[in-house]
Amino acid sequence: MDTKPKVIVVVGPTASGKSDFAVDLALSKSKGLAPYIDGEIISADSRQIYKCFDLGTGKITKEEMKGVPHYMIDTAEVGDVFSVAEYKKLATPILKDIFSRWKTPIICGGTGQYIDSLIFKQELPKVEPNIKLRNELEKKTTAELYKELKKKDSRRAENIDKNNRVRIIRALEIIDSLGKVPEQPLPKLKYETKIYLLNPSREILRERIQKRLIKRLEVGMLEEGEKISKLNLSDTQIKKLGLEYYSMNRYWKGEINIAEMMEEIITKSMQYAKRQQTWNKKYIQIAEIVEQ
Repeated sequence: MDTKPKVIVVVGPTASGKSDFAVDLALSKSKGLAPYIDGEIISADSRQIYKCFDLGTGKITKEEMKGVPHYMIDTAEVGDVFSVAEYKKLATPILKDIFSRWKTPIICGGTGQYIDSLIFKQELPKVEPNIKLRNELEKKTTAELYKELKKKDSRRAENIDKNNRVRIIRALEIIDSLGKVPEQPLPKLKYETKIYLLNPSREILRERIQKRLIKRLEVGMLEEGEKISKLNLSDTQIKKLGLEYYSMNRYWKGEINIAEMMEEIITKSMQYAKRQQTWNKKYIQIAEIVEQ
């Protein structure tokens, strides 16, 4: 008899409605998609992990939670370096605690690395760190590193965040040792896992992103962004909080006007959604696709 604990995953691009969908699942109001669940939600969002900045990161409100416990939100301080390994270290005990109370963990978010760290048995290429190579690569800009990766392994370049300097350097390190980054088969699942992949069309997604942006601006997101401009954070640190804050910071510095800022946020959100959808292709063979 299979006695693996049961886990539910809700994944999809930004603005696809993951949070509301997960809450409905937890409360068994999912339009027949699942039986009674009694779920608690573990956020898998690399921006909502940081405290204080709520509107730009799209954090779910207490009212929207509808009494469903949520974890891994407001966990790190702004400016902290928060890795996938740190996320796994903190989220795994929460997962086990939910199991121990005979409830169902619902992992919900758009950061694929966070989700994978919890549900898959990781099988990474066994390549030792090359300190000499890393030192050489560190002298290059992130854009230069991504261009080099694209030239050496276009397949890996398509499936990596082009702004994630650490992962790009690691990929180049593996290529230096093995010739390319081995295409990994889908790892084995740790648990009995049900994955819901939310998949709105590009047209619907753009419309939702635009409406969401207007709504957030109406309730004070621009003022929230002004706080960022006063913290003397680097561009890299600001981008970790979200592309919205980066564009708002450019507005407060006088580099762009409000219309340009809004268009930049919408365009970059669509680009981000496309990268998420590329990552999420790995789930298609084991997920239930939810068209919206």
